[in-house]
This record gives sequence, structure tokens and C-alpha cells, in this order.
Amino acid sequence: MAATRPLSDGVVALRPHGDEGSFLVEHAGEPVGSVSVEDVGAGAGELRWSLHEDQRGRGYATRALRLLVAHALDDLGLSRVQARVRPGDVRAVRVATRAGLLREGILRVERGQGEHPDATEYVLLARLRSDPPVDDPRGFRTLLNSFLPRKRAIAQMLVRDPTGRVLLCRLTYKSDWDLPGGVVEVGESPRDAVAREVKEELDLDIAAGGLVLTDWLPAWSGWDDALCLVFDGGVHDPSLLDAAALQAREIRSVEFCTVEQARERCADFTARRLESALANLDGGGTSYTESGRA
Repeated sequence: MAATRPLSDGVVALRPHGDEGSFLVEHAGEPVGSVSVEDVGAGAGELRWSLHEDQRGRGYATRALRLLVAHALDDLGLSRVQARVRPGDVRAVRVATRAGLLREGILRVERGQGEHPDATEYVLLARLRSDPPVDDPRGFRTLLNSFLPRKRAIAQMLVRDPTGRVLLCRLTYKSDWDLPGGVVEVGESPRDAVAREVKEELDLDIAAGGLVLTDWLPAWSGWDDALCLVFDGGVHDPSLLDAAALQAREIRSVEFCTVEQARERCADFTARRLESALANLDGGGTSYTESGRA
């Protein structure tokens, strides 16, 4: 379908070239690169672009891609346009986001099956016809939210008995013991999350008190880095565990342990975190640690 408007923004223009959906990018009447959109079915189009080496860094690729996205969604009847970019290609990711494509995640492929034979994963970016305009405040916030960094959060609870022992869980998916708690869901309060996890894993209703410790965990053994927030679970009689019902999929056993037992049973960084949290409770404050170290 022909464009309903000139494919130009006054700085760059798109001129049909070769196959349908392919265009030369021109500036001041001279070619500076090319862009294309390929119909891949189900109302979606795959975007590609390339700029001559000596024409990069001038904003031409972003301008051309914006024109092509508008043409694909408004004139060609596509409902979605997308681009696959190698994770290390920071320039291409920047062009795509500035052209209004939202970052959706990482697309994994078998080696040799993608556009680049050496790539096994791509950043997937896309724009839907129904997305708010980028120059609209809501659309701009949505765009920013799609690619700004996100960090995993873990909420744990420090539950003690009158003798100072700490409640620890022996987990099914690793050999070491840990404080009760788990990953905070998207949009969930960390304080609500830790109470939910304790209820789900142990069937215990324990309200989370104040924040005792913030501990940053570096990437480790296949896990991305995360922030661990430790909340005060208060002091309880050991008979509390008589009412516990363990979630068999995750918890093998649960026990009040001394600090010495924690050092033996927990990973070193978990033991350090536990001791830092206990020290904060004794001192009546909070602190920030990294892998349990101040």
C-alpha cells in the first residue's frame, strides 16, 4: 500500500528501492543508508536498517526508522513491528528505542538460526499500533520503563526465639540453609512479599516488622545480582513451629538455630548477612552490606 504522507521529516527521506518494504535513506538528495520492513506474518513486520559508515552519529538512522515504523503501522496495515538486535550492539539498541520501540526482553535462538550466525540471543524490541505516541507523556514513560535497568529483589525474615536462636530453612533446591523468604513479585511490596512467602512456605502468619538490613548479592552460580531486604520477624516461642506446614516443593525442614549452627549450615554470605542483621537489631539500626560484608 502506498504511503499516505511523504516519507520524509525534512532531514531524511525514504525512497523505495528494490523489494517491497525496502527503502534508501537519503539526506540532501544523497543516499546515506537503507531501511526495510519484512512482513513475517500474523500482522507483524521485521525491521532492519543500515547506515553508511561515514554517516553514523548524525541521527539519520533514528529518523529513518521512525518514518518506517509510522509507514508500516499506518499505511501497510501491520499491527506490530519488531527488531532483533545483538545484545552487545549498544548503538542499534539506542536507535531502536529512540525510534519508539519498547524493549520486550531477550530472544534466544539456536546457533546459526538467526540473522547473525554467531549469535545465540537477541534483544527483542517492538512497537504496537495501539502503543501511545512517544511524544505523549504516558507513551514516553512506557518507553523509558521498557529499557531502564531492573534489579531482582529478595525479601527475608529474621525470626528469633527467646534464647536468640534464628529460624532457618533447609531448602530442597540447594544444600545450604537460608532465612525464610523469597523473591518479591513485580509490583509487590517487599514487606508484603516476605509475609506472603513465610505463609506459603511454612503456613505461618508472621507480620514483618521494620527493615533490618539491605544486602546486595553479586551475580552467583547462574543467578543475576539482587538486593536482599531483611525484615524483623520478632521473637517467638519455639512452639511456633508446631503449627508449621512445610511446602514440600521448596522446604525440607525448619529449625531455630544458633549462630554457630548457622555458620555451619549456611553459605558464607548468608551467615554474614544473618550476623549483620542480628548486630543491627542489637544496635537498634539498619545498615547496607554487600554479600554480607559492610
